[in-house]
Amino acid sequence: MSGRLYGVGVGPGDPGLVTLRAVELIRAADVVAFHCARHGRSNARAIVADHLGSQIEEPLTYPVTTEDTDDYQGRIDAFYTEAAARLAAHLDAGRDVVVLAEGDPFFYGSYMHLHKRLAHRYDAEVVPGVTSVAAAAAALGTPLVERDEVLTVLPGTLDEDELARRLADTDAAAVMKLGRTFTGVRTALRRSGRSDEAHYVERASTANERQGRFEDVDPASVPYFSVGIVPSRVHVATTGAARADGDAARGASEALSACSPALLAPGGREATSSSTSRTSPGAVTVVGLGPGARDRLTPEAATALAEADDVVGYTTYVARVPPNPRQRVHGSDNRVESERAAFALDLARAGRRVAVVSSGDPGVFAMASAVVEVAAEDYPDVPVRVVPGVTAAHAVAAKIGAPLGHDFATISLSDRLKSWDVVERRLAAVAETDMVVTLYNPASRSRTWQVEAAQRILLKHREPSTPVIVGRDVDGPEESVRVVELGSLEPGEVDMRTLLIVGSSQTRWARTGAVYTPRRYW
Repeated sequence: MSGRLYGVGVGPGDPGLVTLRAVELIRAADVVAFHCARHGRSNARAIVADHLGSQIEEPLTYPVTTEDTDDYQGRIDAFYTEAAARLAAHLDAGRDVVVLAEGDPFFYGSYMHLHKRLAHRYDAEVVPGVTSVAAAAAALGTPLVERDEVLTVLPGTLDEDELARRLADTDAAAVMKLGRTFTGVRTALRRSGRSDEAHYVERASTANERQGRFEDVDPASVPYFSVGIVPSRVHVATTGAARADGDAARGASEALSACSPALLAPGGREATSSSTSRTSPGAVTVVGLGPGARDRLTPEAATALAEADDVVGYTTYVARVPPNPRQRVHGSDNRVESERAAFALDLARAGRRVAVVSSGDPGVFAMASAVVEVAAEDYPDVPVRVVPGVTAAHAVAAKIGAPLGHDFATISLSDRLKSWDVVERRLAAVAETDMVVTLYNPASRSRTWQVEAAQRILLKHREPSTPVIVGRDVDGPEESVRVVELGSLEPGEVDMRTLLIVGSSQTRWARTGAVYTPRRYW
């Protein structure tokens, strides 16, 4: 069995910037290959030297570097063909080979030339690394691009006219491969009118890092491992105003800290503030977190969470919000929705930006209704906004196909906020009209009989063979999604973390395992 090929980015120079995945692969490798000049030293190897042990080392020595030659490309192509053959011999012998690459393997990296020659013959994986451009921006402490700006990455080896044109046409730029090209790059910067904006960074992230204005650098001192950066113009234009806002926010925060601690303590009506304690207008945003996975969180929801001063919600849900040391987090029991809403509105009335979080969509059996209701009755002066999220029903449906392709109804089996008589009437009505039905809150520790009762009602109008999707902990660590027949559903296997989708007479369970409800109805 052949070995596996890995192209591993080791970052710009600081060993602390090597990823955990890179370290794992380097330590486990049978063979570690790295590029070097004829003197034998390799920057890539030096970065990860502490992780090397008994591995076979394969130095790949460039035939030419900075010296002149009449056939540079021919000699380099021959070098990579021979290097690929050496690595292929290890791979054919069943050895895993890691090829080290400074920065990122696919960002002007030498590894890519081996990848071209080997990846179609052997299993290959590329592990990204921190690029010199990212390290240079970090060293300068200035963003590369902001908002809708465009970043252009340019090799210094481009024709001077082309460099000048591209520099003039872009918002921000990074110029690679300086060294002997420095003088031409500086001339192109001057011709493009960008010279005064340009910065120079050498050996970013290492102990020998050097930086300064591009115009102040001596061309004779420039090594190959250096970068020219023309950073974000938007950042420069907006930093002054942002600093002023930050200073104002600091003053407001200090003033708020002097307020009564009771105002900021989780609870409910006990935290109510009088109209005389109001400061600048705050607001409440009710945010849907989606069913669980971070990639189902919408950009609008992520922005609302990032902007909040306080995060309020059921303890299980606030735990899903990424920690932010600037924010105060207020978790509470799942049965105090009105109190939680009032507490959030009190915070907003005191000038805080509050995110009230719910799983799935906040308007589906969740906090949006409670917040809007309490605000309408007691806090008409506090702005309330609702940010939708992916519902649990749609997440479960997507895992199995398209069971919600036609008309469907959504019913909660919980009788905590409505009587079971109401639930029964609604289940019977939906079953009689032959709609797909999604069943939320089917069971809990104290509610163990509702699923069986719902099953009996539905079976009066549906065939026992009707497909039922049983989705549990969707997007969570214990996710399971399976399909059973309505007549075979085992109520004891359903808990509060489960959502049920009961098909209609038109719903189909395909041989592939997919379940779908056609958009037409016959």
